[in-house]
Amino acid sequence: MARAISKVAHDWWDYTTLDEEILNDAARLSADDLAQMARPGFRVVMFDTLEEFYLAEALEYIHAWSQSTPDNPAGICGPIGPTEQLPLVARLVNELDLDVRHAHFWGMDEWFNDDGTPVSPEHPLSFVKADKELCFDRIDPKLRMPDEHLRFPTDDLPGFTRSFDEVRCLVMQGGQGEVKHWAFNDPPRRVGQYQDSPPPPGEYRKLASRIADLHPMTLIQNARTSGGGQVQLVPRQAATVGPVETWKSEKVSIWHPGHHDNPFGMRLTTLMIAKRISDSSVPMSLLADHPNVQFSFYRGGVGSTVTEMH
Repeated sequence: MARAISKVAHDWWDYTTLDEEILNDAARLSADDLAQMARPGFRVVMFDTLEEFYLAEALEYIHAWSQSTPDNPAGICGPIGPTEQLPLVARLVNELDLDVRHAHFWGMDEWFNDDGTPVSPEHPLSFVKADKELCFDRIDPKLRMPDEHLRFPTDDLPGFTRSFDEVRCLVMQGGQGEVKHWAFNDPPRRVGQYQDSPPPPGEYRKLASRIADLHPMTLIQNARTSGGGQVQLVPRQAATVGPVETWKSEKVSIWHPGHHDNPFGMRLTTLMIAKRISDSSVPMSLLADHPNVQFSFYRGGVGSTVTEMH
């Protein structure tokens, strides 16, 4: 049977094109059900307070950086969204007097202009700007890693990809967007050979860091979460880490505070990864094939899929 047309953007693939049985199964899951969906290779963790949640997220940086040495460099790939962990990372480094000069960091993504250039660090939505202002500029200079250990997908994308072979990425940390992406691995357009069905998971997983066109849902979400609804501020493209770099990372750690994606979306990707249902219309579901994935939830943000009129 032919796949459904997206209810959101007819020229794109997205989760609204899935079989309704999968969608209905996800909607029925309770918060307690989510906690029971772990399996080998997929861990589910619940936090009862936001303080615990963001502290645990920050500690992933500390644990990764603590393992890096000059002879065996290592680091973490981190998101903008959530961002609340970033000041905590800097405070922990400073309070513990932790020398992270040999540690490494990859930024997951950055916005690009229509002319194919990255947005400047002065752009109000710049991820480079956010990482530096919220974290790295707050670390004591005598403890902080050099600038060459901070990698962002802004100019040399092939070099960005190669760096995952040169330095161990112990953790790729991220959030989940409303279109069910990590970084900006959005669903593809509905064109060419993929007019009637989305790319097979194996094809999508061949994508490395690249400049990607963004699904309309992603533009709306980022305007909502970061720009007060100002869609005109949000670029239509972004450079992003890809599945290639993700599968070179020893662990993928996704953090769900409850305000980036909605209650239904968090349930859907948990179900698909737990049941090993991979579909490139739901890019996050492809992590079902990664050997070490963790979903961390703030229990108070899991919400409910009960229909209510407001």
